[in-house]
Amino acid sequence: MILVSACLAGEECRYDGKHNLVEKVRALVEENQARIVCPEEWGGLSTPREPAEIIGGTGEDVLNGRAKVLTRTGQDVTKEYIQGAEKVLALAKEIDAEYVVLKERSPSCGSSMIYDGSFSHQRIPGEGVTTALLRKEGFKVISEEELADLLF
Repeated sequence: MILVSACLAGEECRYDGKHNLVEKVRALVEENQARIVCPEEWGGLSTPREPAEIIGGTGEDVLNGRAKVLTRTGQDVTKEYIQGAEKVLALAKEIDAEYVVLKERSPSCGSSMIYDGSFSHQRIPGEGVTTALLRKEGFKVISEEELADLLF
């Protein structure tokens, strides 16, 4: 079984209430090969919601207490991001997820790139909070951009 970001399956759960549909992801869900997750909503955040970025590091730094997740207006949503990541981890363990396909550049889901915390669309190498937690626990996390490399 695979876990996938709900927005990639067409769920309107992005911060702006839109989705990032990838047809292959939707097909995996429809074929019961994948389950959807949204760490932000699972952590208690609403949709739509104010955009947030990791300030002062990466997802690993957030988990280690060295960085925070803040909204554009400065609201600290670190707790919600960690809670959502923990819920996704619990499901990944429950279903023994083979892969987790998450949305690149997200402060929760980014697997190789995130935004730099300046809200200026500048990208930096790094992973989001959920990705960092899942990888720490040994799960294989990839982005939708790497999905084409997998054969199902």
